[in-house]
Amino acid sequence: MIEIKPIQSHQVEEVKRVIVEVACEIWQLPEEEIARYDAMSDIDDMRSHYFDNNGTFLVLIDDSRVVGSGAIRRLNDDICELKRMWFFKDYRGRGLGMKMAQMLLHFARKTGYKKVRLDTTDKEKQAQALKLYKRLGFYFIERYNDGFCTVFMEKML
Repeated sequence: MIEIKPIQSHQVEEVKRVIVEVACEIWQLPEEEIARYDAMSDIDDMRSHYFDNNGTFLVLIDDSRVVGSGAIRRLNDDICELKRMWFFKDYRGRGLGMKMAQMLLHFARKTGYKKVRLDTTDKEKQAQALKLYKRLGFYFIERYNDGFCTVFMEKML
């Protein structure tokens, strides 16, 4: 059975594995190269980055196996960030990303955020994700951080 639930500490390594495998697939880069761009320190310390800071971190579970993830992270009192939306290929295009994103946006609204932002790396290689974000009401904005991403979006809540 496929479920979306808050992450448990024993699932951290599985989440990292999903992110690395999907990133390698999308960008056709070796794991070492992915690790250079993303140390995933926020996941290692998810309690302070997410749960203790008006955020949340969800996992997509299929028969106790982590197959996807998504999170909300606080940027300031009014703005949060949609983070870590990664799904194995077999779980994309089935409405699961939409369902998880809606759960995360509901959490953001309920927590009192007024806007949610996101960043992503490549318009072409992440076209499927961008299509999902547009359907959710996100629109393109100017850069809001100094990371390596090149695509920035926002949605009013």
